[in-house]
Amino acid sequence: MKILLSSGSLYTLPLEKAFHIASETGFDGMEVIISETLGQDDGYGLLNNLREIAPIYVLHAPFDLILGWGDRITALIKTIELAKRLSVPMVNFHPPRWLDLEIRFWRWMYEVGDFQRELGGGKVAVAVENMPYRGRPLRFNPYILRRTRDMVRFIEKRNLYFTFDCAQMGTAKVNFEGDFLRFYKTNRVKNIHFSDYRNQEEHLFPGHGILPLGGLLKYLKESRYDEMITLEIIPQELPGDEEAIKKALREVVLHIRRELT
Repeated sequence: MKILLSSGSLYTLPLEKAFHIASETGFDGMEVIISETLGQDDGYGLLNNLREIAPIYVLHAPFDLILGWGDRITALIKTIELAKRLSVPMVNFHPPRWLDLEIRFWRWMYEVGDFQRELGGGKVAVAVENMPYRGRPLRFNPYILRRTRDMVRFIEKRNLYFTFDCAQMGTAKVNFEGDFLRFYKTNRVKNIHFSDYRNQEEHLFPGHGILPLGGLLKYLKESRYDEMITLEIIPQELPGDEEAIKKALREVVLHIRRELT
């Protein structure tokens, strides 16, 4: 099993600095979110250099449109091709937003019969992620496949892997453990975005929210989970001083390792 740091957790810092911090605090590697930081090219040169500092195990396709990366479909395909060139084993992406009328992306997803064969090509595991509910006091989810049963049916039918985001599942006000198990029992969970949730605040430092993360780690140990866990928190959860950041990150990595061994 690999414990990773999401580049989004330190997006206020230069990407190279984030890689150094991950390497120095005990993470096995990085999950890198494709963003404008990589420039208008495909990012190969920069990432190829950065992986000398810390390995890259996941590329996260762009959340939104980025100059030079095309629409959401093109950006996902480019991310997968980049992962192949860099020998990165996994690509994660968000499903289309019905609220933004991403109809073309929506239709395209349903036209893919086998994501691993048609896109991953046996070299990259392609995974989709559960998305959060928004708004107050009324709650809604602006993405397709927002219900667990619909997502489970989709990933099983189309040979798609899954990234379980703890905080984003927490926004749904569902049976957290039960919904996790429904995904986990598909044997398609390749990555877990590990963070906490409280009062409509997402991606909090583990222990700063209400989610039963300790029970989740206990279950992962008992079931011998051997894929990836990615710490994905908002930078505001970390102290401002670099040494204090490193101390906090070391502690959470050690905690996860202790709970899983």
